[in-house]
Amino acid sequence: MIYPVNLMTSRWLDWIGLWIRGLDAPKRFATAERTTQVNQPCQFMPNINLSGNHTIIVTMTSITMPIRVESHPHLRPLNIMRDLPAVADLIELCFSQTMDRDGQRYLEDMRRAGADGRFLSWAAKVNDTTSLPLSGYIWEENGVIVGNTSLVPFRHEKQRIYLIANVGVHPDYRRKGIARALTERALDHATQKKARSVWLHVRADNPGAIRMYTELGFVEWARRTSWTAPVNAPLVEHSNEITVSPRHPSFWPLQKYWLERTYPAQIDWHRPWNFSYLKPGLLNWIWRFMIDVEIKQWAALKGNHLEAVLAYIPNNREETLFAAINPQADPAAITTLLRQARKDLANRAHVSIELPAGDYDLALDAAGFIHQRTLIWMRQITAT
Repeated sequence: MIYPVNLMTSRWLDWIGLWIRGLDAPKRFATAERTTQVNQPCQFMPNINLSGNHTIIVTMTSITMPIRVESHPHLRPLNIMRDLPAVADLIELCFSQTMDRDGQRYLEDMRRAGADGRFLSWAAKVNDTTSLPLSGYIWEENGVIVGNTSLVPFRHEKQRIYLIANVGVHPDYRRKGIARALTERALDHATQKKARSVWLHVRADNPGAIRMYTELGFVEWARRTSWTAPVNAPLVEHSNEITVSPRHPSFWPLQKYWLERTYPAQIDWHRPWNFSYLKPGLLNWIWRFMIDVEIKQWAALKGNHLEAVLAYIPNNREETLFAAINPQADPAAITTLLRQARKDLANRAHVSIELPAGDYDLALDAAGFIHQRTLIWMRQITAT
């Protein structure tokens, strides 16, 4: 999705909500925060897919590519002091058919932020240092914004990286190279800022966008599928061969190892926390109590053999599950574990999970989860 339209940046939404309600901005938002989004240039219709035999990093060679961008009278930097409402309108026009509830909230918050002078004054000073969609480029014709791309800065392993998002073009201006020009300008910006690499997410059913990004030097790293279970999805009794119990502390070493396989560090830099928070122990319990985070964990065993561990980690915008799965796990164990989580979380509107594309589709479907989208992670190494 473009920046907010599918996998939303929860911290961006929460921050704006706090600001608009008159609360002080927490200092932590000046550092790298979670950002997930899909770049789906509006002028292209389809996307791609992810496969993965438990190895979700696609071993493709990243290439270094010099950036060539000519100046253009219609292309200029985003001015957050006046452009946010128009950009929100453009994003809604381009992605309304694939926009989820979080995407709709994002646009509402974006419009409110555009009318809040205090927020705009702050944002204008930190737009290239905080991991929020505060900088980027727009394409303007006859005083109307018809194209947009956002740039979100992060720090990973002491290096600057950028995420390109919200690449959208008005339907009346498609097929004119606007999306390419905006993306090239964003890449030039990243090079000028000496970024080590630039990332983007593109829907797997968008071949036109994928082709364009490939031509611009991006290579595929992974494919990830998001699933959700609505509250009214039917529950079926699980297999008698599988036992589900609370996660035992002794399971932690295997759980951590499997989590790192399923959610590798190479594509996990956008997350605002790490899996060590799931580690058993008094200190972690006190920490979770202090920040009022309710974490639930379940383990699936077949006989005495640990098959998988599931963790529930909520935030203000979504109810998220993270799966640590034995590469040789019985699919029935995964289904049983997910069903149990849904049963225990029945008071939640819906729960979601993201996994390597294609690996556990049948197990998720049997557990009542619905496929939402498959995103391709793509990266370009900049010429710094």
